[in-house]
Amino acid sequence: MSVNPEIITSRLLLRPLVLTDADAFFGYRSNAEVNKYQGWIPKTIADAHEFIKHRIAPAIDIKDTWFQFAIINKETGVLIGDVGLHFLAGDDFQAEVGCTINQYYQGKGYATEALKECINYLFNELDKRRVIASIDPRNIQSVKLIERLGFRKEAYFKESLLINGEWCDDVVYAILKHEWIG
Repeated sequence: MSVNPEIITSRLLLRPLVLTDADAFFGYRSNAEVNKYQGWIPKTIADAHEFIKHRIAPAIDIKDTWFQFAIINKETGVLIGDVGLHFLAGDDFQAEVGCTINQYYQGKGYATEALKECINYLFNELDKRRVIASIDPRNIQSVKLIERLGFRKEAYFKESLLINGEWCDDVVYAILKHEWIG
């Protein structure tokens, strides 16, 4: 278990998501277009507060929890997205990653930059062996991003997730530590 980290990149500060981020977080997470391939969309600011409260942990790398990094643009200080790290129950050596970027900041390489550093952190600081990403295959931009990062497709599950009343396919991508060139 590690204390809550901060990760600094050339353009970004990744730090734990906190309750004071709720308004900005709600602003992009409640956008149905930004989140059309995700299973959770907050309907109220109270939903955003609850989500953040459940992601605040005393430390990172606690089994069966999600840890949420806020993605802050260093130049402006604006919250532009978040990266979730899922520490799987009963498994010390794997983690899952997921990323959401405000629509106004998409297509500028921020997700690539943030995920790259989070994966580096998982492999090099937390000594994970394998990192996975679960993606709706209709989310072409996310598929391209994760493939660009070197992940390989390992499984395709047909109509395996019920999201917002619709049965959706799920594609699982993964990369091993020795494959990562981050």
